Amino acid sequence: MVLPLLKLGTLALKTLSKPIASRLKKQAALHPKFRTSIISFAQANHRLTTNIQRRIYGHATDVEIRPLNEEKAVQAAGDLISELFVFSVAGVALIFEVQRSARSEAKKEEVRKQELEEMRQRDEDLAKEVECLKQKLEELEQLAKGKGLTGVFNFKNVKTQNANSVNPA
Repeated sequence: MVLPLLKLGTLALKTLSKPIASRLKKQAALHPKFRTSIISFAQANHRLTTNIQRRIYGHATDVEIRPLNEEKAVQAAGDLISELFVFSVAGVALIFEVQRSARSEAKKEEVRKQELEEMRQRDEDLAKEVECLKQKLEELEQLAKGKGLTGVFNFKNVKTQNANSVNPA
């Protein structure tokens, strides 16, 4: 019962993170101090991605890169912030799910170990009981030999006699 609710909650969180990211993107563009910092961040990101693209395509990387205009920089930074937020929420949900799964597996493994230990203990108890019965049987055979009742407790002879009576030669 808990697992489906947990998965539903994770899905709801992922779904809700998209409108929150959109709102975050809008607010980032409106706040004056944050706007200046994201513009510089967007310009640095633009330079980095342009250099990477130039290297991939084999173009010269020592050429000056024109900066983005302010609105494009704000738009790019806002997009990046919203995508990072959605990615972060999904990453946290994934980490939470993996940890929950690991705890569940650890509990199952603990139950298996406990069952194996119980089976081992039961096996040892049965082995002790068999050994005890062997000793008692040996004592009975010794007691029977001492009193001259070896034919009564000699199971090997009884089996041989039964086999001879069934197959007359």
